[in-house]
Order: sequence, then C-alpha cells, then structure tokens
Amino acid sequence: VQLQASGGGLVQPGGSLRLSCAASGRNIISLNAMRWYRQAPGKQRELVAAITSGGSTNYIDSVKGRFTISRDNAKNTVYLQMNNLKPEDSAVWYCNAYQVRENVRYDYWGQGTQVTVSS
Repeated sequence: VQLQASGGGLVQPGGSLRLSCAASGRNIISLNAMRWYRQAPGKQRELVAAITSGGSTNYIDSVKGRFTISRDNAKNTVYLQMNNLKPEDSAVWYCNAYQVRENVRYDYWGQGTQVTVSS
C-alpha cells in the first residue's frame, strides 16, 4: 500500500484546510482503519483521527467538533477536514493505514504534509 498525503499549508487561526490521503495498491475498504497522526517539533507523534473499514470514526478530544475524517471509496482517498484551526494544530501531519492479515499487523505510512497555523 502506498499513501500520498497532501493539502497542508499556512493558514491563519480560525481558518480551514483539508488534508487528503490517496491510497494505491489496495482498496481502502479492505484496510482495518486509516488514521491521521501529527507530530509537532519536539513532541511525539500522536494519533488525531481514525476511520475504520466499517466507517466508524474517532477523534482526540482537542479536535472534536473541529475536524472531520471521511473517505471516498471511489477515489480510494481519505480526507481530514480541519476547521477553526489553532496554532497548536501546527505540525507535520501523516496518514497511516493498517491491516491485520493472518494475525500479522501491517502498517503503512504516507509522507508528511506540513500544517502551519499562524497569524
């Protein structure tokens, strides 16, 4: 599975961005889940949002009500709509997919995309 993340950029506080993660090599519905992580300078990478193969979604508390993860199966792409962005959302954002096959977990990562929230 290859993942291509895009959509980062510079935005003012309160602004919006939509991150995209285009998958190739496997249909995203065959994957257990797809997730967005972020990593700010000097901090550990943290899981922000996830969507399972069944369509269930989860978010960390700090983004609930502001971010929405979704997918377009026809485009084999997962999105993260980020509204009301805050400076603390600034980070390199990574898309991740995982799949469990025969009790073995496989993790796939896209390259990061930089999000900077600043006035």
